[in-house]
Amino acid sequence: MRSTSSHDERFAAMTFASVYPHYLRKVEKKGRTQEELHQVIEWLTGYDEPAVQKHLEQGTTFEQFFQHATINPNAHLITGVICGYRVEEIENPLTQQVRYLDKLVDELAKGRKMEKILRSE
Repeated sequence: MRSTSSHDERFAAMTFASVYPHYLRKVEKKGRTQEELHQVIEWLTGYDEPAVQKHLEQGTTFEQFFQHATINPNAHLITGVICGYRVEEIENPLTQQVRYLDKLVDELAKGRKMEKILRSE
């Protein structure tokens, strides 16, 4: 994906707290739980529930959120299309990480089994 710098900057400045309620609403609407959402977030970023809560309270930007995250070594196995873009082709690392999270939340909401969402080689 060739994105513009303004597109990437928008992701960097967006706060995790502004998007999290949408993630939660999306998965709960489809019968999944907040605990499952947190499991997905922890798998990708290494952040446990208290760490996620801290980021929500502090209004952490996505840039800060992913800057301190420990990205799962199997994150490169996340493939497919989200919002019209192939996540594996996104060139900007931050934008790709945000889209990885979007893709995992989407898979959770679509009822995919947790073992499949939490990829392993």
